Amino acid sequence: MSPYLVIIPTYNEIENIDRMIDTVMALDKGIDLLIVDDNSPDGTGEAVKQKQAKFQDKLHILERTEKNGLGTAYIAGFHWALDRDYQFICEMDCDFSHPVDQLPKLFEHCENGSDVCVGSRYVGGVVNVVNWPMGRVLMSYYASKYVRFITGLKVEDTTAGFVCYNREVLETIKIDEIKFRGYAFQIEMKFRAKKFGFSIKEHPIIFTDRTAGTSKMSTKIFREALFGVLELKLKSLFGKF
Repeated sequence: MSPYLVIIPTYNEIENIDRMIDTVMALDKGIDLLIVDDNSPDGTGEAVKQKQAKFQDKLHILERTEKNGLGTAYIAGFHWALDRDYQFICEMDCDFSHPVDQLPKLFEHCENGSDVCVGSRYVGGVVNVVNWPMGRVLMSYYASKYVRFITGLKVEDTTAGFVCYNREVLETIKIDEIKFRGYAFQIEMKFRAKKFGFSIKEHPIIFTDRTAGTSKMSTKIFREALFGVLELKLKSLFGKF
C-alpha cells in the first residue's frame, strides 16, 4: 500500500475526471487517488468506477448522497485516509488549476520534515496566476493579505486548496470541529495546524484557471471566508482551539 494519497472532491467534473485520473496515476511516486463525489448528475462517479477496472487498488471512490460543501467532502476523505495507513495526504481540485506534476514535490516536503506543505500561488507576488481576470487575481491576493493580517498566519496563500498534510496533523487538529464549508475551510485548516504547533511550508506553483467545467465559487463562499476569519481569531483569543 502506498503511503501517499491524493483526495479530489468532485461535483459535475465529467469533462475533467478521466484525464485527471490518468495524469495522477502516471506519476512516478506511486500515489493512490480517492475521488469524493457528491452524487454528480453528469455521471462523474460512474466514470470513476469505469476507471477502477484499469487502476484496481490505486483508485478509490467515496460517494456521498448530495452536494454538501467542499469542506465536508475533504473531511470525509480525511477520515477515509486515517482509517487506512496513509502517511501523507494531499488535497487538490479536479479542474487542472493545480499543477499535477508538482504533487511529488508537496509530498517530498512533508517527507523531509514539513508538517504541512501549501502549493502557493503568491510566493513572490501574483506572477504565478494564469488566465484569471486581473480583478479576480487582485481580490484573491489581497484576501490572503487580509487573512494574514487578522489571523497572524505567516502564509502567503492562505486560501490555497493544493495542500499536503502529514498524517499526524489530521489526527491532531480536530477536523470534526471545523465549521466552514467553502474556501474558509482552507483558511481554518491552516489556522488550526499553526495553533497546534505544526510547521507550514509554501512551495511555489503556477496556478492556471480551469478550461473545462464550471467554477464552484459563489458570493456566499466569499462572504464566509471574509467574515469567517474574524470568527477564527475571536475563538482563538478565548481559547476555543
